[in-house]
Amino acid sequence: MRTFMAATAAALTLALAPLSAHAHDYKVGALEIEHPWTRATPPGAAAGGAFLIIVNEGTEADTLIGAASPVAGRVELHTMTMDDGVMKMRQIKGGIEISPGDTATLAPGGNHVMLMDLKEQIVTGKTVPLTLTFEKAGSVDIDLAVSPPGAPGPKMNGHGNGSHGHETHDHN
Repeated sequence: MRTFMAATAAALTLALAPLSAHAHDYKVGALEIEHPWTRATPPGAAAGGAFLIIVNEGTEADTLIGAASPVAGRVELHTMTMDDGVMKMRQIKGGIEISPGDTATLAPGGNHVMLMDLKEQIVTGKTVPLTLTFEKAGSVDIDLAVSPPGAPGPKMNGHGNGSHGHETHDHN
């Protein structure tokens, strides 16, 4: 009986593995949205960041022109840079272009989506709905996985670090 249960558990694990590996990936037009996530916020926090990878598998450039979430009063595209040891954050006007065959990585310390005027606390283990709007592909609803405060991001099993076959660039 133990052998049967172990074999059944192994079969279920193998059968469900492809589902969990892609559970946080989305597609709109020629764009793949991979590993969307955010960090939990303390009670009363006014803002949070959203991070993800956009892969353009098409033959035309597209531009992330906006985003929206019911948990935020407003959502903006931002970039963060360091200048003489001082962190500077500014809104990206005109959006983030993703060239054909290219990848845009929105990550802490670079380009990201800023959730502002938070209406509720972002809690570890939950998800946060986010709608991304692209100039050509249109809009797509995604869910951000919530990591603990200060987390570097979710484990991506080799994705998101340049090892998935695409160059990684930030576009301003």
